[in-house]
Amino acid sequence: MHPTKAYAATSANEPLVPFQISRRDVGPNDVFIDIAYCGICHSDIHQARNEWGSSTYPMVPGHEIVGTVKEVGKDVKKFKVGDTVGVGCMVDSCRTCGSCVENLEQYCETRPAFTYNSTELDGKTPTQGGYSSQIVVKEDFVLRVAPNLPLERVAPLLCAGITTYSPLKHWKIGPGHKVAVAGLGGLGHMAVKIAAALGAEVTVLSTSPAKKDDALKLGAKHFINTKEPDTPKNHFDFILSTVSAPYALNQYTEMLKRDGSMIVVGVPSEPIELNIGSLIFGRRSIAGSLIGGIAETQEMLDFCAKHNILADIELISMDGVNEAYERMLKGDVHYRYVIDVKSL
Repeated sequence: MHPTKAYAATSANEPLVPFQISRRDVGPNDVFIDIAYCGICHSDIHQARNEWGSSTYPMVPGHEIVGTVKEVGKDVKKFKVGDTVGVGCMVDSCRTCGSCVENLEQYCETRPAFTYNSTELDGKTPTQGGYSSQIVVKEDFVLRVAPNLPLERVAPLLCAGITTYSPLKHWKIGPGHKVAVAGLGGLGHMAVKIAAALGAEVTVLSTSPAKKDDALKLGAKHFINTKEPDTPKNHFDFILSTVSAPYALNQYTEMLKRDGSMIVVGVPSEPIELNIGSLIFGRRSIAGSLIGGIAETQEMLDFCAKHNILADIELISMDGVNEAYERMLKGDVHYRYVIDVKSL
């Protein structure tokens, strides 16, 4: 076992604190990674504070991980010591169900082993995430990262990047489509960059008019303040909602054209009411999307490297995590906090 420095949530009501965990010895198919950077996702807050009701403690959050390979198992073929790599939201899956066979491990019908607040497939060994100095992950769940990129800006791609890339690709969004991105935070700013790179005409929907200039700089063509009473109707082919707070869902669905789709990737902490009539009378759809499979995540990383798409970040030290959580809840981040793990 490898003693590992970390920061952990020990209960829903206490700040994260320095903690020590143990990483397993490197098995034949394992990759041992020295973590350089880890992004902070809003789901880290939800889970550290048990807002989804499924948290177990102690919990080391973090699933936007980049670092360097320190050791590989004897059967590892894809990676070698010194490689630059990433780890996202999953560290294992059953590999045999229909979803896994189709490279959709995030929908594993047994269940994926998530990077933290989960267990290994044995159902009892806790997984612990990237707010830590090192991690051991099975080779098939490690991603290759271009070493010439600023790694601190790559880290958020492992969740925010794939969470927005996957639905844009699945719904084949590209030239000729009018796409709205609801919310301009960690997910939203990546959605704008990726949708624009795919050739769509992008509009940002936000309750914060101060974000208009940023939206246009990130690649949006238009900006709509959704607090205004005259928001357009029957206008968008797609809306990608990244919002993690309660919002006026019916207002958004009415913005869709006939046969338009609203794709939800943000998870509000409270239920949202929907007027079914807004779907029926426009043959509109609401769908959800969960991160992406490992092959698609690699595809996303390669796409972002090719198009020079990186997250806009604020780099912090590990002891600034609790302050970062509070600032995130106030919307005070541009647009992703990333932990410099060397600060441990």
